[in-house]
Amino acid sequence: MAPTTPYFRPSNHAQGLANYPHARTVPSNNGQGSYIYVSGTSSRRGDGTFVGAIRTEDATGKVTLDLDIRQQTASVLSNIHADIQAASEGKAGIHDVVDATVFMTSISDDYSGMNEEWNRVWPDRTTAPARTTVEVRALPREEILVEIKCVAYYQ
Repeated sequence: MAPTTPYFRPSNHAQGLANYPHARTVPSNNGQGSYIYVSGTSSRRGDGTFVGAIRTEDATGKVTLDLDIRQQTASVLSNIHADIQAASEGKAGIHDVVDATVFMTSISDDYSGMNEEWNRVWPDRTTAPARTTVEVRALPREEILVEIKCVAYYQ
């Protein structure tokens, strides 16, 4: 197997909840480029809060969450872009993604909003990555509506 290079975000950024890298770079077999495998990414910030998730508590102590799929998706894609840039030492970014898997907690409620943000990044389907979108029962935190894992390729 070819040597791989793990990428970990700086300590002031959101860290994985288990022992895994944020991305792993693998050279292609022909030596002409590299693949970057990006771990599932959410909108979590370095301080543990989430973009697109506002937690409020009323006078009785009841907690509610106001969740915004558009804000979360935009943040996820921005986080992925930053991870790809860092893992490639600035040689690649979000537009080098060739395959993505989108995990959502409610396709019926949020698919349209997620697609709006996706289409802002990739307005032309001929340059967009291959994509699979699946609904899951839950993601690691109740604040998370969407998580994306992907593979990028660059030369």
